[in-house]
Formats: sequence, structure tokens, C-alpha cells
Amino acid sequence: MDTNNIYEGSNTKAFFNLAWISFGISFVGTMIGIYILEVSLPAKGFFLMSYLFSVSSCFTVAKVVRDKQEAERIIRKVEKAKTEKMINDYVSSEAN
Repeated sequence: MDTNNIYEGSNTKAFFNLAWISFGISFVGTMIGIYILEVSLPAKGFFLMSYLFSVSSCFTVAKVVRDKQEAERIIRKVEKAKTEKMINDYVSSEAN
């Protein structure tokens, strides 16, 4: 098995940190904005619930997309291995 491409497409530590820092800043900024918004408490509650639902939905969509891509990558590796085995079997039968 080829282990050279295990981390193919992985992100750098700096990109990982940037993603979490930007998420934290945007999350805190939105929370502050909802807090200082001059509307009734039920309206603030509605905005807060909507925002939290949107954030959790974004994480779920990102996970689903990543899982699909990883499954497709595994399928491609299996298909490649089957093709190589078939070619090797053909070449060895032709040699005999």
C-alpha cells in the first residue's frame, strides 16, 4: 500500500488556527451584536436561536461533505488496486 499520500490534501497548522480564530471572532462579534441590539428580549432570543442553528448546520454540512470526499477517495484507491491486480494477472498470464 502506498503510504506517501496519506496526508494528501491536509491543511497546515497555520490554516487550521486561522479557521478557528476567524470562527471565534465572528461568533463573539455576533453574540455582542445580538446583546447590544435594541430590540425586545424575545426578538434577541429568536436571533440567538437562529444564529446557533445556522452555526451547527454549517458544521454538519462541512462534515457531510468531508465524509463524502473521503469515501470517494477510498473507493478510488480500491478501484486502482483492483485495476493494478487485473493488469498484473493479465501480464503474468501472457508471459506463461
